[in-house]
Amino acid sequence: MNDRVRLDIHGNVAKVCLARPEKRNALDLAMFEAIVATAAELAACDDVRAVVLHGDGPAFCAGLDLGAFFSSPEAGPRLLEREDGAETNLAQEAAWCWRRLPVPVIAALHGEVFGGGLQIALGADIRLIAPDARMSVMEIRWGLVPDMAGSRILPDLMRLDAAKELTFSGRIVEAPEAVSLGLATRICDEPLASAITLAEEIAARSPDAVRAAKFLLDQAPQMDHVSGLALETRLQMGLLGGRNQMEAARAGMEKRAPLFRAATIDLKEMLE
Repeated sequence: MNDRVRLDIHGNVAKVCLARPEKRNALDLAMFEAIVATAAELAACDDVRAVVLHGDGPAFCAGLDLGAFFSSPEAGPRLLEREDGAETNLAQEAAWCWRRLPVPVIAALHGEVFGGGLQIALGADIRLIAPDARMSVMEIRWGLVPDMAGSRILPDLMRLDAAKELTFSGRIVEAPEAVSLGLATRICDEPLASAITLAEEIAARSPDAVRAAKFLLDQAPQMDHVSGLALETRLQMGLLGGRNQMEAARAGMEKRAPLFRAATIDLKEMLE
């Protein structure tokens, strides 16, 4: 996209790299804009079936580049002002855009995953974390609250009292505790390699079923039991007999690798 984010698509897997290693991938306005633009590009790419999100250099993302924002008075309003009709402002979209993508997003995390960097990582569906990684809801140290959708995502991943403790204190969490709390999925010696392997495994499954599964698991917790079960049924009926579902079944019976086409399931229609 620019010198802040690199996008590489190989086959059906996209790799998105935060590329400001000399600043530990700290977030300035250009980085926010590049992240959001990259996610928008991926959303329009039908061939992408899984995304790996990672950071170049010694850290995934050390959080906000405070110096850049203090020296640029217009940057704060640009981040926090919401355009008419938009669900998010620019700061929130940098994390929420990964949830909005219809395909799974796997974050490969190492080094510092602090503040805004943590919130971007929380937007991913899966977080593979290196043994040396450290995480922190760090905004309180600067007299702020999490403002990149963290207040929406944290309670989805962990107990509310634990989320409050981290938010109120800003303390740094090491990798084993991050997994036990729900901030990370599992520890990997080489999280980027593991994330790519997992993304390739996901990309080899039916793209319709994978998209439907992400949609179902994201939507169902917000619904009552009746609505959630009804959505599950509508999605299953939309998959049954479809081109990719039939190919998955045939390939399984014939003991061969399936040859899937681009997803065709209309997820928005399932909520109507």
